[in-house]
Amino acid sequence: MSKINRLEIKQLRIFQALLHERNVSRVASQVGLTQQAVSDQLRKLRDIFDDRLFLRKSNGLIPTPVAEALGVKIAALLAGFEGLLDPDTFDPATVDATYVIAATDYAQQVVLPALLAKIRHFAPGLKIIIRDFDIDNLHELMVNSRVNLAIAFPDYIPASYPYLTLFTEHHVCVAGEQSHLSGRELSLQDIAHEAQIIASPSRPNFKGSIDSLFEQAGLTRNVVISAPCFSVVPGYIATTGAIAFLPSRAIQDNRLVQLNLNEKLINFDVIAAWHPRSSQDPLHNWIMGLLKEEYQAG
Repeated sequence: MSKINRLEIKQLRIFQALLHERNVSRVASQVGLTQQAVSDQLRKLRDIFDDRLFLRKSNGLIPTPVAEALGVKIAALLAGFEGLLDPDTFDPATVDATYVIAATDYAQQVVLPALLAKIRHFAPGLKIIIRDFDIDNLHELMVNSRVNLAIAFPDYIPASYPYLTLFTEHHVCVAGEQSHLSGRELSLQDIAHEAQIIASPSRPNFKGSIDSLFEQAGLTRNVVISAPCFSVVPGYIATTGAIAFLPSRAIQDNRLVQLNLNEKLINFDVIAAWHPRSSQDPLHNWIMGLLKEEYQAG
């Protein structure tokens, strides 16, 4: 008998619950089975997938790499099964739910205001939780349905996740309005020694995405301040006289001037990504439709 013929939907649900809870007794309580019955189903799954799937530790179960990879596929399958019972039409005006968006500081400034305005207009019953982007725990948060949508840069998102490219962005070099650099044509060499501020939302360090440009020119940036988000950088520039490279759409502070840099800066994408199981969710697809309307119309 083919292994696929031995799989049952209830086994997939038990697997998903084990991946979320990582505790046999809690899963048994959730699905209405005894702990022994859950253990029996896990044994069958191990045989079908030829992997231990979960390792027992003192504080519960630890999924193997195979189990982590299967989790994405199984979540999508279960969402598809549930979609068989969904109504054919979706009316945002009747939605009574909560949707969680993890967004970088940049996305909270640039992307979310317009999206939230549309959601409030068309789906007043939908509650939105916006949380700061947690690059180290994003996958676990999305697997456990604690985050529904992530808006960030591609490097911050697991490669296996589906995504929508919203737009292409680029950095600009900025300084305080009284900077001695204002109005001059500048090269990287001209500014390498200037005190610089970077925004490092993913890691608290002195490394930035512009470093490679300076390295290719045989130069080292003089980074003196590392900030956790883009929004605070203009204030720091105004009080320290430092310069910074910031995404062009995030520059909305009249205390800043854009420097005339003769070096072409590398473009980068801003994306919205989601767990594969959400691809069958009407609410999620409606929100993605709003983003497409905002950024891809025409």
